[in-house]
Amino acid sequence: MSQPTPRFQIVQQGPRSGRGLWLLIAVLWLASLAAVWFIASRTAAPRLDAVEAELAAARQQQAAQQKEIAELKQRQVNLTVSDKISRAANNEVQASLAERDEQIAGLRADVAFYERLVGATSQRKGLNVHSIEFSADAGGTWNYTAVLTQNLNRGAISQGQLRFAVEGVRAGKLTTVSWNDLHQKEETPGQPYSFRYFQQLGGSVILPKDFTPQRVRISLSGDGAPISQTFDWKLAGNGRGG
Repeated sequence: MSQPTPRFQIVQQGPRSGRGLWLLIAVLWLASLAAVWFIASRTAAPRLDAVEAELAAARQQQAAQQKEIAELKQRQVNLTVSDKISRAANNEVQASLAERDEQIAGLRADVAFYERLVGATSQRKGLNVHSIEFSADAGGTWNYTAVLTQNLNRGAISQGQLRFAVEGVRAGKLTTVSWNDLHQKEETPGQPYSFRYFQQLGGSVILPKDFTPQRVRISLSGDGAPISQTFDWKLAGNGRGG
């Protein structure tokens, strides 16, 4: 008796059917990724445009702020320079005003002296030395200022040369330091003068270190007879001559 044929048969699959399954899974996975990317791009695209717009606006605002900062820095530099210029100009003006005040004071003193010299009650005198003043300087140098006057002949001009010698004590002995010795030069010319009413002369001389001055003997030589006057060193500048 023959056996009946079975309705179901077990068929053993080979390696190719396994690779197809993995290939199918890979295709499904890539498709899912594409779907996710498509959905995400459709969802995020509007937001991305807004972010880019905000970024552009922020960059534009930053550029404007940097420009404003640069302008403020330049303005600060300009104000600093302007302030320095203003301060320098103000100092120069103050110095100029002080100099003008000093000049005005000197002119007022000259006018007062001139009024006393040529006033109605002033004593008429010919050429003479009104005063001589000395002030010590560095290195044994002495600066002097002499004032010459005349109001006897108001139309005449007095011209000539001034010289003086200093009398004093040196090494316990009376000594005279001549005009040449005072200038440490042989044949030193006298100091010229030329004026109508008065003139101020100035210069510097050098006295020996071990010399003690006592008197100043001044000589004026010009158109008329020579004039000689002596001033006490301590009283020099007080107008006391002999």
